[in-house]
Amino acid sequence: MYKVRVQNPCSCFLKSGFSEVSEFENKDEAKKEAESMIKIMKSNFCQKHEFALNEQFGDFTIFIKPRG
Repeated sequence: MYKVRVQNPCSCFLKSGFSEVSEFENKDEAKKEAESMIKIMKSNFCQKHEFALNEQFGDFTIFIKPRG
C-alpha cells in the first residue's frame, strides 16, 4: 500500500473534505492523487500557504506551510 499524507493541515484544508491520509494500491495512483490535491489547493485555498510534495519510501507527503 502507498500513502498520501498531509502535514500541518490549515483551516482551508480541514474545510475542504480532503482526507489527511489516503491509501492506494500502487505508487502511480498515489502520486497522481497527491499532485491533483496540490493543484486544487493552490487554486482554491486562501493563498496564505505554500504546498510542497515529498516522496519517501514510496509514500507521498504534502507539506503545508505559511507563505514567507
